[in-house]
Amino acid sequence: MGACLAACSLASCASCLCGTATSLLCSCCPSNNSTLTRLIFCFFLLLGTAVSATMIFPGMEAHLQQIPGFCDKGGGTGTGAIIPGVAVEVNQVNCDVIVGYKAVYRMCFAMACFYSLFAVIMVRVRSTKDPRGVVQNGFWFLKFLVLVGISVGAFFIPGDGTFHNVWFYVGMMGSFFFILMQLVLLVDFTHSWNRSWVERNEESDSNRWFAGLLAFTVLHYALALVAAVLFYVYYTQPGDCGEHKFFIGLNVALSAAVSVVSVLPRVQEAQPHSGLLQSSIISLYTMYLTWSAMSNNPNQSCNPSLLSIVTRGGGGGGRVQWWDPQGIVGLVIFVFCTLLAVFKTSGKAKVMSKLTSLGEARDSSDEGGEEAAGEAGPRKATDNEQDGVAYSYSIFHFLLFLASLYIMMTLTHWYHPETSTHAMQTTMPTVWVKITCSWLGLGLYLWTLVAPVIFPDRDFD
Repeated sequence: MGACLAACSLASCASCLCGTATSLLCSCCPSNNSTLTRLIFCFFLLLGTAVSATMIFPGMEAHLQQIPGFCDKGGGTGTGAIIPGVAVEVNQVNCDVIVGYKAVYRMCFAMACFYSLFAVIMVRVRSTKDPRGVVQNGFWFLKFLVLVGISVGAFFIPGDGTFHNVWFYVGMMGSFFFILMQLVLLVDFTHSWNRSWVERNEESDSNRWFAGLLAFTVLHYALALVAAVLFYVYYTQPGDCGEHKFFIGLNVALSAAVSVVSVLPRVQEAQPHSGLLQSSIISLYTMYLTWSAMSNNPNQSCNPSLLSIVTRGGGGGGRVQWWDPQGIVGLVIFVFCTLLAVFKTSGKAKVMSKLTSLGEARDSSDEGGEEAAGEAGPRKATDNEQDGVAYSYSIFHFLLFLASLYIMMTLTHWYHPETSTHAMQTTMPTVWVKITCSWLGLGLYLWTLVAPVIFPDRDFD
């Protein structure tokens, strides 16, 4: 029960700050409901992510082990937390790791339930004239209490293997789709970035904007190339690791292919703003997915830990790492893409409208949407969706549901929970899920290049 009390304490502190944080958001952000609502919902997601990350910090395991059934030290004959490159004593139940991962599963389960609930409630909301529009854009403190209540209740889920095994596969599937969504957001971001700097370069007398695009393009390609070389050095062996050699070689070849396609004359004619900047970022993101996939290979000779690489094979002294470098990079990309998803529909860019629209989504303007609550009070968000929603409420919550699953898998390093042996194990299916994401991501980017050429009469802006 210690973890429940700790969760309640965190929730109580957060509830005290919830009203203040919401007021700050209202006073600092664009004052329209469509943007502000997305921002606050994503704030809840980031808050839940911070609490989940806290569960695996050193020192938390003493509180989490007090929860009945979280870790039975008297049973099991497993090897503890099986982490590549780290030696753990045999027949030692490592509760320090397993309880933290179980807590992350429950916290992210609560967030997933919260957002799936709103995804169902908000189905087919056409405008804020619908009574459910008020629920979407208000009652923030009550929503926060609902999230806290689900979170506390999730810690009473039995600690047997059924919940963890089922939720692992649910999280794997949800994360698969969320990774693809991240790539769509990155492609749209780079298109907007390239278009903006090209237009500024045309309007200015100097070529500094073009030089900036060139510098970032070269930097991204250089990082991708260095990453590929390092992968060959540390994640392959002369007579072993055939899968890794295949993954690295194929993804380097595919990245080079889409880069060539992006500058073909017909593609440039159909999409003047398409270029190597977008391809360089996609290539770098593909290298990250390749690294992430190889980091889950259960073959430890092909999957050294970062600590063993830095210490040149020194291992970890029998200590298990609670942090993971590719997981940290994944969280950084997640935060960036989440914030990008919030703000992209507040202006002319419409990536989230494309992802979540039901056919009637329209641009929302920030001009004329500000009202003062008083000379000293915060601004009130004005209703800019009376004639039609700027995004699909239901699908937006579904995307946050997928994000919750992605957070869970990232914080637990995509390890499969083996409750019978009290271990978190890497599995080859996880490797193939991640590497398949990289191939589908490259395929999606290739489609954005060739679709305007194949269908010239359609609007792909």
